[in-house]
Amino acid sequence: MIEPDLRDRILAEPERLLEDRDVMNALVAANERAMGANIVDLRGIAMQRLETRLDRLEDTHRSVIAAAYENLAGTNQVHRAVLQLLEPTNFEAFMQALTGEVAQTLRVDMVRLVLETLQEDGDTDPTLRRLGEVLQVAPAGFVGHYLTNGRNGPGRPVVLRSITALAEALYQDRAGDFQSEALMKLDLGPGRLPAMLVFASEDPNQFKSTHGTDLLAFFAGAFERAMRRWLG
Repeated sequence: MIEPDLRDRILAEPERLLEDRDVMNALVAANERAMGANIVDLRGIAMQRLETRLDRLEDTHRSVIAAAYENLAGTNQVHRAVLQLLEPTNFEAFMQALTGEVAQTLRVDMVRLVLETLQEDGDTDPTLRRLGEVLQVAPAGFVGHYLTNGRNGPGRPVVLRSITALAEALYQDRAGDFQSEALMKLDLGPGRLPAMLVFASEDPNQFKSTHGTDLLAFFAGAFERAMRRWLG
């Protein structure tokens, strides 16, 4: 027999039993045992299937909400970074913002701006050297070669991947520090060779080929326009 106090509580608030999944499962299981092994409780089977579907729906719901929050956070980060790019009033300050505030906002460990040139001694230009390691001059064709990892064919405008064997050409002695990178091909206007903006991270999961590239494509477009202004 059920204790009187417990029985009174159940009779007073029966809905509380219905809301407790574990209790309901125990009651259904007890009912099946009472009916014996030769009787199939179709209602119990239907309830189990409904519970399984509900669990899957709840998991999907949580995943969708988590992805939406992550996308919103990423959008806010990129918007802040673009605004930070628009603040400098000279090119050197623009480059400093790129490696400073912008890199911190986007949570990347290194930024590289690669400019192709036809001049063999382009990297000895005193103006470029004054800008520090963020700006790297490369021979014509380097951007396409790096984007495709040395393979033939057109490269995508935004590439997310793990660090490859070509990393040493870009990061020199720090190549071993990074695990993933985001590569953004830049069009700096008519008559100019291609360029590339690179974000490198020590986190192998920060830039993966399965991630979306829309936000980085937007950032690259904003960066292109800012660069055209300075180059003009």
